[in-house]
Amino acid sequence: MKFSRRMEKFQVSDIQEILKVTARPEIISFGGGLPAPELFPVEGMKKAMEKVLDEAGSRALQYSTTEGLLSLRAKIAERTNRRTGTSLAPGNVIIVTGSQQALDLGGKIFLDEGDVVLCESPTYLGALDALKAYGPRFVEVRTDGEGMVTEDLERKLGSNGKVKLIYVTPDFQNPTGVTWSEERRRSFMEVINEHDIPVIEDNPYGELRFEGVTPPALKSYDKKGNVILLGTFSKILCPGMRVAWICAEEDLLEKFVYVKQASDLHTSTLSQYQIDAFLDMYDLDDHIERLIEVYRHRRDVMLTSMDEFLPEGVGFNRPEGGLFTWAVMPEGVSSRDVLTKAIENHVAFVPGDAFYPNGGHENTMRLNFSNTSPERITRGIQILGKVMESFAG
Repeated sequence: MKFSRRMEKFQVSDIQEILKVTARPEIISFGGGLPAPELFPVEGMKKAMEKVLDEAGSRALQYSTTEGLLSLRAKIAERTNRRTGTSLAPGNVIIVTGSQQALDLGGKIFLDEGDVVLCESPTYLGALDALKAYGPRFVEVRTDGEGMVTEDLERKLGSNGKVKLIYVTPDFQNPTGVTWSEERRRSFMEVINEHDIPVIEDNPYGELRFEGVTPPALKSYDKKGNVILLGTFSKILCPGMRVAWICAEEDLLEKFVYVKQASDLHTSTLSQYQIDAFLDMYDLDDHIERLIEVYRHRRDVMLTSMDEFLPEGVGFNRPEGGLFTWAVMPEGVSSRDVLTKAIENHVAFVPGDAFYPNGGHENTMRLNFSNTSPERITRGIQILGKVMESFAG
């Protein structure tokens, strides 16, 4: 059987094979990016569904527009404006089937074989997987504790003539947990406003802030309509609904509507109605505060445990929110070797080299704290520290 050349770009991910191991109950997993399932608002969603089926059942079970439910889009626009300093109308929002679909549609719209995608270094593995089907070349831009380094961005823009897309996650980045400073956001957008290159600003974690002030979205500085802001209910409500959104200028959103229509017609009508009803019936901010309380405590337990149990020479980030921290071991230590031994001792994480599109950085790792109890976090980090010590010297 002959397949398209595109299929050559898809291989079984060894990361997915690693994550299969984490399904074993004895494994203490820092690997996935999963929300805590015990915090899902099951009863609230049940009541919202009853309301939908009682009051709008025939509409909720029918086909709907590709753009999505207008009342839900209006709520998303209002919430985004309130939180991030944007000035969106409902017409600037379309509903998509998870942020992963938004990334795939972005690749379909902007990328031809051989085009260049600029990204943070490291960057979100799922974005690499979504975009690589369209045959781009990924160019990493140096990234530090304040975000993408503007001077390196300018160098990469000047030295790569086929830059067609820039992908960034400025808030509690996956995998590092880093949040861009406000100064770095302004300088980044000063550069972007001088060009005509689309920027995908992915923001799945921004509402999960444990302390500090939420900085403005890159989209709020957008003077030319180049920034496409993504958001999702997956991390703040429940991922199984697969309801996310794209915010952009209306003429650009038309392109997304065209390709989405060809892909799946529209996101689940029933899921949209259910979330819309939930937002009418309950205070989402209160629900998010409960998430923040639990995740903040788990983050604190992880960082305290890392301070206590990880060997000297291992550095790690102290995120102000989100789901992850990022650890860097001494040069020459392979996180994949560490992982093999850690799994033997019933602990798992994701090796950091997977988040670098051009490889390298084998001494890094991503650690998730949202989906593990404090007791298991402490025990897992203690085990991981002992494993790391066995690779020292």
